[in-house]
Amino acid sequence: MTTSAHALVSVLAANGIDRIFQVPGESFIGILDAIRDCPTIDLVTCRHEAGAGFMACADGRLTRRPGVVLVSRGPGASNASIAVHTAQQDAIPLIMIVGQVPKKDLRREAFQEIDYHKSFGSIAKWVFEATDPSQLGEMAFKAIRMATSGTPGPVVLVVPEDVQQQTVAQPEFIVRPNAPTTAAADTLDELRVLIAQAERPLIIAGGAFDRPAGREALQAFARAWHLPVAVSFRRHDVFSNRDPLFVGDLGLSNPANQIEAFRQSDLILALGTRLDDITSQGYTFPDLPKPTQALVHCYPDPHIVGLHFAPHIGLVCDPVRLVVDLMPHDAVAVSTNRRDWAARLRDIHEGIARWPERDPQDGVDFARVVQSLSRQAPAETLVCLDAGTFAAPVYRHFPFSFPQRLMAPLSGAMGYGTPAAIAAQLRCPQARVVCMVGDGGFMMTGNEMISAVERRLPILFIVSNNASYASIRIHQERSYPGRVSGTGLFNPDFEAIGTAFGMKSLRIDRVDQIDAAIAQGLAADEPIFIEVRSSLQVSLPSQSASTRS
Repeated sequence: MTTSAHALVSVLAANGIDRIFQVPGESFIGILDAIRDCPTIDLVTCRHEAGAGFMACADGRLTRRPGVVLVSRGPGASNASIAVHTAQQDAIPLIMIVGQVPKKDLRREAFQEIDYHKSFGSIAKWVFEATDPSQLGEMAFKAIRMATSGTPGPVVLVVPEDVQQQTVAQPEFIVRPNAPTTAAADTLDELRVLIAQAERPLIIAGGAFDRPAGREALQAFARAWHLPVAVSFRRHDVFSNRDPLFVGDLGLSNPANQIEAFRQSDLILALGTRLDDITSQGYTFPDLPKPTQALVHCYPDPHIVGLHFAPHIGLVCDPVRLVVDLMPHDAVAVSTNRRDWAARLRDIHEGIARWPERDPQDGVDFARVVQSLSRQAPAETLVCLDAGTFAAPVYRHFPFSFPQRLMAPLSGAMGYGTPAAIAAQLRCPQARVVCMVGDGGFMMTGNEMISAVERRLPILFIVSNNASYASIRIHQERSYPGRVSGTGLFNPDFEAIGTAFGMKSLRIDRVDQIDAAIAQGLAADEPIFIEVRSSLQVSLPSQSASTRS
């Protein structure tokens, strides 16, 4: 076959895209037919477009190729819009292909029609609606380039249902990545002087190091110059948390003493990070718009560098190549002041990361579950998190060390965890994948775990059940103490749900059950489901659990 749909699919396949996630719709059956003729593409059928989109986001993050999600017009695209937003917030390459109404009906407010330029124009890097069958191969080629260049992100391709079946030439388009760039020689010399003279330097390392050789280059650079490393928001796995130079993450609830210590730095090397609002603590660290410290900001997108903070040196280049080029020519004589500075920041981090010892009366402290997982997890473990308070112990206490990976949505999107785990286990069959999700997020996309049963994916699903949208409840307790409204949950029997889906299911009601349940889950060769009856008390600012520390 040589249809326009085959042209689109063949370009995707030729560029290494071997998996597509979808919920079927009549508006793209021509594309589904073409995929049937492409044996290198695994078609994953999902139960909701949000789940399919989250799977594509996770796949794009792991492969650094565009994750691809295929959805129908109107309701399908609307359901999947959360994935487009997540890909934009998380800097993930994503292609969403939308089946559209027939070309003759465009802009007539036809059944389920949406103008996707208006709907997605502010969050997608590119939105294109084909009007001729000959465009399908070309638009797939451009979509791959757009999604992966500069700041990676989402692209939306709109394909009317009547331009998918025509005979067209089959293109052979292969995307060639741009060559990595670095600073000019005189700028490298200036940077080396800045680094050598700084007594209190600090690296803020971002997601651009999440690539082959990226982590190794960052570690070698930090060690060679003895530079303490903080990671940007939810990028814990780009630098080993066990390294003495790791000094924490910049997230949602950094203690005041840690941020105050970071403020005392005299050189900030912001490498591979967009310095977003959370990493910059609401645009307060460093000072906006002109930091008091010397700021070096390196990111491979001219829109980002200098967007909020005026850098002393701004570099639109590859941060991995930059740190390789900045390796010292000779061994560095590290001053006592710099050693003391790095040790001080490390001590603060270790105090923050110390596991709590709490005895709540209303359920199990979920931090105990995370602690048990951290002790037992093998080296190659992917921790897929949903959004919610249950995840706080992971961000604060779990000592990630690559190849352990953190898969969590920077966008804060609920419903991410279960689909991400499916995509991660499909992509990394040799790894142990653990999904941790709250009761709220699980009820949004937990149905996608049926794919784990269908394909016998050995995922450990852990649901924290505290019968609350606890993140919002916390804000309520702070702003309106004792006036709970709309945040309580009446939940089903989660253990029974896991069993009904065809998985072995366990329930943790007591602390003394945790280690055995986690061990059983990690040893399983098929999916296993654990419900934890978790404490709400430990999360709330107006209440405090008794401690033994």
